[in-house]
Amino acid sequence: MPPETRPVVTDDTEFAVRGAGAPVLVVHGTPGGIDVAEIMARFLPSADFRVVTLSRPGYLGTRVRPGHDSLDDEADRYAEVLDALGIDRVAVLAWSGGAPAAYRFAVRHPERVDSLVVAAGLTGPWTPPEVSAPERLVGGTLLGAALARAAARLVPGVVVRLAVSGVSSLRGRRLREHVRGILRDPERRTFLLDLARTGNTAGPHRAGWEADVRNLGAVTDLDLGAVRAPTLLLHGDADVDVPPSNSVRAADEVPGAELLVLPGGTHFALWDHPDASAVQDRVRAHLRLTRP
Repeated sequence: MPPETRPVVTDDTEFAVRGAGAPVLVVHGTPGGIDVAEIMARFLPSADFRVVTLSRPGYLGTRVRPGHDSLDDEADRYAEVLDALGIDRVAVLAWSGGAPAAYRFAVRHPERVDSLVVAAGLTGPWTPPEVSAPERLVGGTLLGAALARAAARLVPGVVVRLAVSGVSSLRGRRLREHVRGILRDPERRTFLLDLARTGNTAGPHRAGWEADVRNLGAVTDLDLGAVRAPTLLLHGDADVDVPPSNSVRAADEVPGAELLVLPGGTHFALWDHPDASAVQDRVRAHLRLTRP
């Protein structure tokens, strides 16, 4: 497999790999796809990391396997991808709704996980929030997806403000300052606008969304105490999409886990927080860890 490659589908799973350094498996959230995984992983340079991205079951080019569509089945699928790439052990970077399957991967395949970083990760049951009719149009239809792409190009400030306010408790002056900071920072701005172009539950995302609603709604016990990989947890204290209590639970149950709470951090804190650059340095260092 060359160091840089386009996404491929092997045995009904879409994945890609870039770089030639320490292997890292990147697990996107809900909704998502391999495009979101690559957006998440931009801060991991190809010179230092061999980044493996994929679409979780039902998203884009990865098919849901009837009768084999649980979180544990998804976790085992990660092992299949690594087998196809000839990778024995990886670090794992997971976000939001991708966290439960990432935790299960670390539990079911402990010999394959050198380290684990989870940003704003779910550890308990989740149900989709109630949304307005306009939000359903933008977030749940193909027309809405096209409108979101156009808005990100034409009115980026509005898109960033709506995205941040939708996943955080920031309001008033705090929200305005946060949005201004993002718009002035090319990396933070690009992350939010690119992410806004992908956040849709229709078309090639529909089966994945439905699988996540079903599986994440049934999360009870992830057996977090059985995770053996060094674990770094990140959570913004202003996150309303996945409340910080989810990471507090993981910090209490995962042996030796370290929890970093980011003041004023949104659901996107690893990428849009004012201190994102320093936090990403810390994440890169953790992802380089290798278990004996």
